[in-house]
Amino acid sequence: MSILSALALSRAPFTAFVAVGLAWGSFAAAVPDIKARLGVEDATFGLLLLGTAIGLSTTLWAAARWDRGLGRWAMPAGTILLAVAMQGLGWAAIPIVFFLALTIAGACSGLTDVVMNSRVAEIEARSGQSLMNVNHAMFSVAYGVSALLTGFLREAGLPLEGIFAVTGCLILVTAPFQFMRVDPVDEAGAKAARLPLAVVGLCGGIVLIAFMSEATVESWSALHIERTLGGGAAEGAFGPAMLGFTMAVGRFSGQAVAARMSEVAVIRIAAALAATGVLIAAAAPSPAVAYLGFGLLGLGISVIGPMGLALAGRLSDPRVRTAVIARVAVIGFTGFFFAPALMGLGADAFGLRVAFALVAVLIAGLWPLTVAAKSR
Repeated sequence: MSILSALALSRAPFTAFVAVGLAWGSFAAAVPDIKARLGVEDATFGLLLLGTAIGLSTTLWAAARWDRGLGRWAMPAGTILLAVAMQGLGWAAIPIVFFLALTIAGACSGLTDVVMNSRVAEIEARSGQSLMNVNHAMFSVAYGVSALLTGFLREAGLPLEGIFAVTGCLILVTAPFQFMRVDPVDEAGAKAARLPLAVVGLCGGIVLIAFMSEATVESWSALHIERTLGGGAAEGAFGPAMLGFTMAVGRFSGQAVAARMSEVAVIRIAAALAATGVLIAAAAPSPAVAYLGFGLLGLGISVIGPMGLALAGRLSDPRVRTAVIARVAVIGFTGFFFAPALMGLGADAFGLRVAFALVAVLIAGLWPLTVAAKSR
């Protein structure tokens, strides 16, 4: 199936992926200004980023109910809430307010994340086509575009309030396109069906490592380029943008690669490429070399998370698919927002170069998980 055909088949969820990518691409590129306005050191800023993880953790209990209660409105409603919640990040000027704003944004993002991944899995089951990689690719494209746009707006002197207002408007534009037919769920059967905890644990671990690795670069790459390597605001924004664009390339091509190789083989090769890339970025003497490292990381890490989510959906009973994906997504996306806090502690203690190098160690943790996946 071509990329355009896959996007046409999954039009509603892919626009939700675009919305979430716009939100967090803008945030990543605005991190230097946000941190400067708050006036906190690396460790404190890293701990403040835990607000997103706390908000996201509510998704575990709320997403399935949200999905069942709102049906076809679940995705667009979550997107609208996300657009509104992002405005708090533009106005928060003291740490506690910023923390609360991140908590709310994380909760809104989590609701949308779980539902849009469940919708993709639903369409995959109905059509027999692989769609997860191409949808995650659209997140990466939107993330990269949003990061670049935010960098240019920062260079032009637009305040954070204005930057996030622009981002919010762009997110709202996607909401009307997110309505789709939703298959009814057998409520009685869903209660009787057993949740496959082994699948949740294995797939959740794969997604967790992938998203933790991605998140550290998204949140700290701009600071690494601007502070460690002496780049400007636009150069700093190009760090997360490079990650987003190369992840899009990796995910667009991921469907073709996955059709020719096993998931385990792809994950192992991708992990090796990602670890090499992040080590290059850690040792980079200039922004250009750092871009190369971030690009290699993006290509490598891009397919691992979507494969974990797709595998969770494929191995689950349709009656509990949303619940399984919710748990796998929460495990993964909690790491997505928990990792920047750990990165902040590492940067404060050892410097950003060493902190980035430690990400390679994290990626190596995928190896034992692939061994367990192969045995299953």
